[in-house]
Amino acid sequence: MKKKTALKVTALIFGILFLAVIGFGLYIFNDIRSTANEMYEPLGDRQGSSPIREIEIQDGEPISVLLAGVDHTPGREEDVVGRSDSIVVMTLNPTDGSTKMLSIPRDTRVDIVGRGTTEKINHAHAYGGPEMLINTVEEAFDIPIDHYAGINMEGFTRLIDAFNGVQVYNDLSFTMDGSQFPEGTIELDGEEALKYTRMRYDDPRGDAGRANRQRDVIEALMNEAASLGSVTKAGEILDVLGSTVRTDLSLGDMWSYQSDYMDALNQVEQIEVNYTGQTIDGLWYAIVSDEEKARVRDEMRNHLDI
Repeated sequence: MKKKTALKVTALIFGILFLAVIGFGLYIFNDIRSTANEMYEPLGDRQGSSPIREIEIQDGEPISVLLAGVDHTPGREEDVVGRSDSIVVMTLNPTDGSTKMLSIPRDTRVDIVGRGTTEKINHAHAYGGPEMLINTVEEAFDIPIDHYAGINMEGFTRLIDAFNGVQVYNDLSFTMDGSQFPEGTIELDGEEALKYTRMRYDDPRGDAGRANRQRDVIEALMNEAASLGSVTKAGEILDVLGSTVRTDLSLGDMWSYQSDYMDALNQVEQIEVNYTGQTIDGLWYAIVSDEEKARVRDEMRNHLDI
């Protein structure tokens, strides 16, 4: 359970680092080409912008990416398809220099598109991989998904360590799984960052406090990725991405997007989905009302200029 909880931040971090790391391409083009080939996993008939868009997007127009923290290890046959324990819809608008990241609760009760069942949304990836997850998210929230990227658990700790850790300001002293996190500015390695971001029960703010810590780690990684010193670590970072990330973005896509959409990372906003808990047939679900779905749909679609 703790591992699954920690996955919530991995997809968020990937969204920030993905474009930033590609920006190092002028220095290590051959390494990037090899890594991009490892990561590339096309999505069947889905190529380019979402089919639910009325008009196909043009270069430089706002796009969306579904980020998933997947509980599997690439390369192991039995784990090729795993549950998506973190689901984030990221929209990038380079015109106003902003990014929105919508976190969808993994236990959200939805209709699984292509299976004909009503279950937790994270089951979709296990049943039908990225395509079924994308179709299910689009059906449930009416937000077009243009691209997909998935990262496994190993990638989170290795990315943190590739940057030699991160520095954050902790406003609540606590202990988690044997590690002490004092109040004030602290340094975190990969394993410590996992513990730091998943603590909830000892925080009087509950999920809100945990979300704040997740954002702190993301912002710290953004600063590291943007620093010139990170160029020297790009080879190690690319090695991590190649072994833990799968995406439908080809090298050509990434090369184009890194110049078109880097400005969108100037301002990053997290958006949470409000829900109520309900037990149905012995299973706990996050129930998202139609009104709440409409609210997040409108916010995300407006950010996409549609």
